[in-house]
Amino acid sequence: MNSRYEVVIGLEVHVQLTTRTKIFCGCSTAFGQPPNSQTCPVCLGLPGALPVLNRQVVEYAIRAGLATNCRIAPRSIFARKNYFYPDLPKGYQISQFELPICEHGWLNIETEENGPKKIGITRIHMEEDAGKLLHSDGNSSSVDLNRACTPLLEVVSEPDMRSAEEAIAYLKQLHQIVVYLGVCDGNLEEGSFRCDANVSIRPRGQQQLGTRAELKNLNSFRFIKQAIEYEVERQIDVIEDGGQVVQETRLFDADSGVTRAMRGKEEAHDYRYFPDPDLVPLVVTDEWIEQVRGGLPELPAVKLQRYQEQMGLPAYDAGVLSAEREVAEYFDALVARHGNAKLCSNWVMGEVLRSLKEKEIAVADCPVSPELLAGVLQRIDDNTISGKIAKTVFEEIWQTGKTADQVIAEKGLKQVTDSGAIEAILDEVIAANQGQFDELKAGKDKLIGFFVGQVMKASKGKANPVMVNQLIQKKISK
Repeated sequence: MNSRYEVVIGLEVHVQLTTRTKIFCGCSTAFGQPPNSQTCPVCLGLPGALPVLNRQVVEYAIRAGLATNCRIAPRSIFARKNYFYPDLPKGYQISQFELPICEHGWLNIETEENGPKKIGITRIHMEEDAGKLLHSDGNSSSVDLNRACTPLLEVVSEPDMRSAEEAIAYLKQLHQIVVYLGVCDGNLEEGSFRCDANVSIRPRGQQQLGTRAELKNLNSFRFIKQAIEYEVERQIDVIEDGGQVVQETRLFDADSGVTRAMRGKEEAHDYRYFPDPDLVPLVVTDEWIEQVRGGLPELPAVKLQRYQEQMGLPAYDAGVLSAEREVAEYFDALVARHGNAKLCSNWVMGEVLRSLKEKEIAVADCPVSPELLAGVLQRIDDNTISGKIAKTVFEEIWQTGKTADQVIAEKGLKQVTDSGAIEAILDEVIAANQGQFDELKAGKDKLIGFFVGQVMKASKGKANPVMVNQLIQKKISK
């Protein structure tokens, strides 16, 4: 990028809520149902049909606001946003304008490029989604109104981001938070988490904002980054060629990697906002706010800090384990039963996550519960089994659901800790590899690993490797 210019980015994120029913009616929000099968007079906008606010939508909005450090408004108002489009059956969208439910929040992000930074959140407001246009190969289009009236939160940031990297860091953190809260499933492909990016440039050092373009059709973090980077270069080229950037809405074409003009960008007055006469002002009491606050889960940033400061985990381990709420809850339950955080971390990040990925199943469906895995780790601690045999025990528990003790007894996997028995195996190994043993005694220490491996192989993994090492050292010193 040309260093003479500074990039200014603000993001508008639409978060689809996980309520079972829509924001103003009782229709289902289930995804992928036959077109127009989840509609009623309210979401179809039929004359005389009146909206009734879904209380859970409000609670989810409060959750999101508290988790992003927003002020929760004691009184907010719904407004009609007027525009005409085939997928908007009423001819207006019920949203919030002058008095949103959440304002003046922030998130802390960190990037390799610029380090830690605070990104402001202007507002979070509730609104209903529109329907969806289905375009055929011919010249006709159909309208599916299943999505009409689906509850959304729109999270509007301040124009505080100065690079695509910062924008992605902010989006990933917001995505992680709403999924942690359980208010959104975070599925970008299904449109549950959608982003519009307002991008402008200005001469470095200038305070006045440049003319912005709004980028739409962004349904993955990779595409958002590509779209912003392309748009920045496009605007620089326009200005360097003596032109002026036009305020407009642009679509990102993922196939070609370019943005294309869609229409002129509307201002607030173009929508002719006015309070919705069918919905009374929303009053949120302090008691309700505190009730919601009390039900919030430990958020990922707090969990990350706890794993490092209280459990002594490395930053990488803490980051992996706190990234997803279900993984973190599994890990916390395991530590509560076993106690050794680092050993628990190694097993969750290793065997558990690897097996889940291979089998393509979620943590919630893991057949080895924290209680069962704690049983395996306890048998490592008391030298009943070695770490290597423990992996075999883990696989057997995964298949059968039996306890570690049952598997160890049935398969005869108990570790050999009888020094006499181990020494007898070691003597056989030395006799079969006398040349290498002479080299080991002469100072070729790397051969210790060879002899340990041979003893473990001969004992089918049951010999205590610490004792094997000790016995080898004794024989070397003779």
